[in-house]
Amino acid sequence: MAGKKGPRDSTPAKRLPREVYERELLRLQVELVKLQEWVRAEGARLVVVFEGRDAAGKGSTIKRVAEHLNPRVARIVALPTPTERERTQWYFQRYVEHLPSGGEIVLFDRSWYNRAGVEHVMGFCTKEEYWRFLHQCPLFERLLVEDGVLLRKYWFSVSDAVQEQRFRTRLDDPTRRWKLSAMDLESITRWEAYSRAKDEMFAHTDIPEAPWYVVESDDKRSARINMIAHLLSTISYHEVQPPPLELPPRPASTGYQRPPRTLQTYVPAHAASLVEGTGNTA
Repeated sequence: MAGKKGPRDSTPAKRLPREVYERELLRLQVELVKLQEWVRAEGARLVVVFEGRDAAGKGSTIKRVAEHLNPRVARIVALPTPTERERTQWYFQRYVEHLPSGGEIVLFDRSWYNRAGVEHVMGFCTKEEYWRFLHQCPLFERLLVEDGVLLRKYWFSVSDAVQEQRFRTRLDDPTRRWKLSAMDLESITRWEAYSRAKDEMFAHTDIPEAPWYVVESDDKRSARINMIAHLLSTISYHEVQPPPLELPPRPASTGYQRPPRTLQTYVPAHAASLVEGTGNTA
């Protein structure tokens, strides 16, 4: 199995220093832009699958991967619950619709592996549907790879203690409360069921053509750096020289006059009110 590891160390993950993290993240994000331009120039198709337990750090990593990329080239796909119509389709059909065309990158924030995880554990699919998925998934992914799709699959691994800590933080943070659902909380009581489901999934879908890569994510900073660095290392891209650009000289005025400001409705200066009377001009 790709990305094999020994028993998990119970020692808390040492956090990567912020200065080191931010410096290396910026360097890697510059490389991601180079990768993007190579994908566009070569007409390549790149699919990156992000999977893992709730609060494992998938979303924050996807955010850093896509932060400086062109949204017309790199798309994030996070599908909602399937509709009644979609439930009658071939399971992979709704995901095929979102696969990249030439010159595109697709980042799946969860993917077809929902069936091997939450759907199986929570009883949202039948046993027949579950085992059919485990049989068909390697076939489906081999077809993608044989057709030239660059498929990379990452599993974000988080300990039970860190997951619970992140859940508690979300409960208390109004900006992240939306990330927490009743189903997320139920994953605490079904920890071992999800572990068995993940092991079964790996046994069937960790194939040479599309191996799983495990990202230790108790320290989110390290997880982001490790995942992005690994992704870049798996693709033989090169820097594509952009066409030369030069700012043209601004032409002389031809007499245009801006309409009076009183004729337009402006947004109130809320920012200015924050520093009024403080003497802060920085």
